[in-house]
Amino acid sequence: MSHWHFIAIGGHGMSVLAEIALELGHRVTGSDQVEGEEVVRLRERGAHVDIGHDADQVVGADVVVVSTAIPPTNVEVVRAGELGIEVLHRSEAMTRLTAGRPFYAVAGTHGKTTTSAMLAVALEGAGADPGAAIGGTVTSWSAGSRVGTGPFVAEADESDGSFLRYTPRVAIVTNVEEDHLAHYSGLAEILDAFESFAHRLTADGVLVACSDDAGSLEIARRAHGAGLRVRTYGQRPPVLPDGAILAVEHLQLDDVSLTGTDASATLTLRGSDGEPRLAPFALRVPAPGLHTVLDAAASWAAAIEATGLDGAAAVADALEGFTGAGRRFETVGTADDVRVVDDYAHNPTKVAAALAAGRLAVGDGRVVALFQPALFTRTRDFAEEFAEALDAADAVVVCDVFGSREDPIDGVTSGLITQAEPDSRAERGAMPFQLVPDRLEAARRTAALAGPGDLVMTIGSGDVTLLAPVVLEHLRARAAEQA
Repeated sequence: MSHWHFIAIGGHGMSVLAEIALELGHRVTGSDQVEGEEVVRLRERGAHVDIGHDADQVVGADVVVVSTAIPPTNVEVVRAGELGIEVLHRSEAMTRLTAGRPFYAVAGTHGKTTTSAMLAVALEGAGADPGAAIGGTVTSWSAGSRVGTGPFVAEADESDGSFLRYTPRVAIVTNVEEDHLAHYSGLAEILDAFESFAHRLTADGVLVACSDDAGSLEIARRAHGAGLRVRTYGQRPPVLPDGAILAVEHLQLDDVSLTGTDASATLTLRGSDGEPRLAPFALRVPAPGLHTVLDAAASWAAAIEATGLDGAAAVADALEGFTGAGRRFETVGTADDVRVVDDYAHNPTKVAAALAAGRLAVGDGRVVALFQPALFTRTRDFAEEFAEALDAADAVVVCDVFGSREDPIDGVTSGLITQAEPDSRAERGAMPFQLVPDRLEAARRTAALAGPGDLVMTIGSGDVTLLAPVVLEHLRARAAEQA
């Protein structure tokens, strides 16, 4: 076995790969700047992790794994080069660690984590013994990885173009929107990248694409035109803008029902000739939101590639038992009759979907959102769209930008979002957005805004997740004072 060293091992993508390497019997070491929960878990499983970067930490490694966020000037990367140690991007490491297995890649501007988690759980429930690398915790596993012996499921990240390193047997494209404009020039280049991703399919592969999303449907059109096998899913048939219908297999969703606790639909798989291949069947997912049942449909449409139609019912049953993925409308706790939910949503469409699910879940109560924008470029490019999405909440607190891998941009702050608050909010008497840069003060202010029966949502891909317990603490303290 080899010695694998992971730089920034505590990140979602890296920690999952490190877990897989451990389960395969490799020696695993790594480094990170923060001793987070992923670092603690990896240490418990046998990895040696140092806090802070040091050139000597790569000595003895056979492979060093990096992400796009790790610069070539990192002292560990430099030392690896001096010692002749192989340096792999995490996507290349994924390919190597899963060599020889059917690869199921889940791509899309949003929905990757939930869909890949659903797909892995569905395959597991149907007896396919999948492996998986999920960029978040699968609740039923209490982990984000699984080795298995069957198909391997992973998120395919378009943000840096690294998804073009995979050769999938099944490729899911949930949606394609304008995002990651630090890497792409605009939507046209993003669509071209997803088209190239579809062309990475193996000769017997299939593209699973959402017919309800214009970008995903465009990729389906291009793939079908190039002779690739395509299967679509959605509430709408795969009708193109010119009115033509793609002659592909289609999983039709009808009778969609959304409640505060679940989402369901009747599904019918039709062949390219429009005739049913299976009798209509019901699919229910124990989580709110239209996006949830669409993600489940994508997972079902992909999983039957491994199980065949004979396993279709088992796949549906497994999806009905799906208990969620970490930070995807995840309940953190309840205090003073206020439920606190944490969600990873970090682009406008995701934020809108998360708040729509929150609206269903809260019933007659109010939705109070604590939002932390992630990345200065995204805040600059989509401030108005974020404001429009956040308008769905009854009360909104916005804290400082989580810069992550980016340097600050002059003039780009969270204030761009609060300044873009829709005029209609004041016209209907809704509470104005509140800009509270300090994170802890933002958590306190959010708790103060919430009353009995309300739902608080901490939203964003940064460290806003750490504020959900802080909100709960304030709510508990308030309840104790009133007792």
